[in-house]
Amino acid sequence: MLAGKRILVGVSGSIAAYKSAILVRLLIKCGAEVKVVMTASAHDFITPLTLSTLSKNPVLTHFTKEEGEWNNHVELGLWADAFVIAPTSANTLAKMAQGICDNLLMATYLSSRCPVFFAPAMDLDMLQHPTTKQNIEKLITWGNHPIHPTHGELASGLVGTGRMAEPEEIITSLEQFFSHKPLKGKKAMVTAGPTHEAIDPVRFISNHSTGKMGFAIAEQLAQQGAIVTLITGPTFLSKELKGIKVVQVNSADEMYEASISTFKDSDISVLSAAVADYKPALRAEQKIKKKDDTLMLELIKTKDIAAELGKLKTNNQFIVGFALETENEQAHAEKKLISKNFDLIVLNSLNDKGAGFGHDTNKITIIDSTMKSKEFKLKSKKEVAQDIVTTIIEHMHA
Repeated sequence: MLAGKRILVGVSGSIAAYKSAILVRLLIKCGAEVKVVMTASAHDFITPLTLSTLSKNPVLTHFTKEEGEWNNHVELGLWADAFVIAPTSANTLAKMAQGICDNLLMATYLSSRCPVFFAPAMDLDMLQHPTTKQNIEKLITWGNHPIHPTHGELASGLVGTGRMAEPEEIITSLEQFFSHKPLKGKKAMVTAGPTHEAIDPVRFISNHSTGKMGFAIAEQLAQQGAIVTLITGPTFLSKELKGIKVVQVNSADEMYEASISTFKDSDISVLSAAVADYKPALRAEQKIKKKDDTLMLELIKTKDIAAELGKLKTNNQFIVGFALETENEQAHAEKKLISKNFDLIVLNSLNDKGAGFGHDTNKITIIDSTMKSKEFKLKSKKEVAQDIVTTIIEHMHA
């Protein structure tokens, strides 16, 4: 199950660090490719030479090598299929929960896009301290995966023993994770970002969409086993997404063509792009010069991608639409849900602080085809994406 998987092992300062050598050996035995990143304090408990010999890769601790070459934490995070931090000391646990970035391990954690597993190892009193409990709960809420000893429970009640899970238990948890993919084999299409409707060679009509929501949804679908195609308008986000095919477009017409082409083979379609409703009737071939006090610009409707996909939809396909509203939000969203033949619609309102374009957070309400709605609190867009994908899975398996 782990053959061919790329596993990044993080080792923090704990007496249990000796177990990381066994973990690395077992991962290699399972056919995984392993890289190791350590904190400086972890050197007090196990040598980098031991772990580099077992992993067959250099062990990284610092941001730069002696020659001044940079150890790129972003590339490390993108490389891995899973990041296992074992042992996870109380100090590292707190830094993960608070977003403190003062070493290479934490920088890699904060830039990683793969599933993160952590195995706490500390004195029992430290584990049961209210602050540690809160930190663990926060990490679980963010989608991290706690690995605990067989006789301890971290996710419910946080009883635990303080003892780090045995390497064999960590291997079992990883195998179970990679074997259980509710969307395994499903093909998913996600549209994201804005579109640019050209006025002339240097100007265009657009909106404030950043694409963050759509990108987060695409990543969550991929983590659940889906084969994802992300069709994105112009954004500043990295297009290097592990296991995701990215199709870049500019205009509404281009997004229409790409969506129609991809949709026919898709089981799931999530239409989160903010596609322009109108475009200039004529595009000037040369830059329009400033002459008169006013400029009349005739606009015409763009093709309605959502409506067309709703018409083409079969009984075996599942479509999720989005509605960004400023007034009569629920009514407008419900009308759109019906008229576009969606299975779910995700409603957010510009009246909610921290929601909509340009934020790292969002506040949504999901409405299904029976008009049953569920409201979610303000969360990070990664967490919102998890809620959306979880809801899709629940309705597809209902």
